[in-house]
Amino acid sequence: MIEGMAKDGVIEHSSSPWCSHVMLEKKKDGRMQFRIDYRRLNDVTKKDSYPLPRTDDTLDMLTGVKWLSTLDKHLKSGYWQVEIDTKDKENTAFSTGKDLWQFKVMPVGLCNALATFERLMELVLTGLIGDACLVYLDDIIIVGRTFEEHLQILERVLMKIQSANLKLSPKKCLLFKRQVSFLGYTVSEEGIRTDPEKIAAVKDWPVPKDKAQLRAFLGLCSYYRRFVKNFAYIVKPLHKLTEEKRHLCWDESCDIAFLELKDCLCKTPILGYPDAGKEFIVDTDASDIGLGGVLSQGNGDQEVVIAYFSKSLSKPERNYCVTRRELLAVVKSL
Repeated sequence: MIEGMAKDGVIEHSSSPWCSHVMLEKKKDGRMQFRIDYRRLNDVTKKDSYPLPRTDDTLDMLTGVKWLSTLDKHLKSGYWQVEIDTKDKENTAFSTGKDLWQFKVMPVGLCNALATFERLMELVLTGLIGDACLVYLDDIIIVGRTFEEHLQILERVLMKIQSANLKLSPKKCLLFKRQVSFLGYTVSEEGIRTDPEKIAAVKDWPVPKDKAQLRAFLGLCSYYRRFVKNFAYIVKPLHKLTEEKRHLCWDESCDIAFLELKDCLCKTPILGYPDAGKEFIVDTDASDIGLGGVLSQGNGDQEVVIAYFSKSLSKPERNYCVTRRELLAVVKSL
C-alpha cells in the first residue's frame, strides 16, 4: 500500500518533526482502509469555516428534472487531486513503524479537508451549480428537463472538470438516467425515495446491546426522519436511553418503538419536490408530549407530501396551554 502511494506520487519520504499514527479500518467489502489519526494536528490548525450545502436544500432543487447523471463519489481519489503547499507537507507526516512519510496531496482526516474540497468543486463548477448541477463534496449530480438540455449541460460540466485537471473513473459514472442514487436517497422525476440498501440495513439491525449501537441505529434512522410522520414521538423511548446518566435498560416500550420505527422506514412514501409556483399546505398538530407538521402541495386532485416534521416538547413547553402548544407547532413547522 505504502509503496503504491509513493509510486503514484501521493506521498514522499519526510524528515518532519511531526508524526501522526496510522490506523487500518475494515471496509464493508472486507478490505482494509488506510487512515491517519490527525487529531493532534487538527487541534492546532486554524479552522476553515467554509459551509457545506444542506442536504435538504440540495434535494429541493431537483424540481422538474427528467434526466440525471451522477459523478458522485467517483472523482478518482478525490482528495488526492488537491496538492498541498510545499511548506505544509511536513505537517502531514506519519510513520508506519519503519519509515517517516508525508503527503504531497491532501489526505483524508485533516479538519479543513471537507471545506477545502467543497470550495474547490464550487469554484470549478461556477456558473453551473443550482440549475444545471448540484455538488456536495465529491457527489455531483447533473440534471436536465430535456435530453438535449441534459447533454449540453453534461458537456459543460465535463469540460470544466477537465480544465481543472480533475480525473474521473468512467466505469463508475452513471449517465442519462431517469433515476439515480444521490446523497443517500433515490431521486427521479417522480420524487425522493429512501435508499433501499440503507433501509435493508435498518430492517436487519439487531436489538442494540449498548449505547454506541443504539446511537448508530438512531443516526441512520434520523437521516430519513423527513419521511416518517411523528418520528420524534416514535423514537422518544429510544432517545431517552442515550442520555449520559441513564443505563441501557431495554424494556417493552423500547421494543415497541424499535419495531415501529423499522416498520415506518420500510413503508416510507415517495416525497415530492417543492414547487415555488404552487401554493404550499402546512398541517400542524400538538399533543401533550410533542409537535408535528406536514408540508405538502396540491397536484390535481391529490396532495403530495414534501416532508414531515416532528419534535418532542421540552419540560417547560409541556406546561403550555393547548392554544400555545398549537401555535408553537405552527412556528416550529414553518
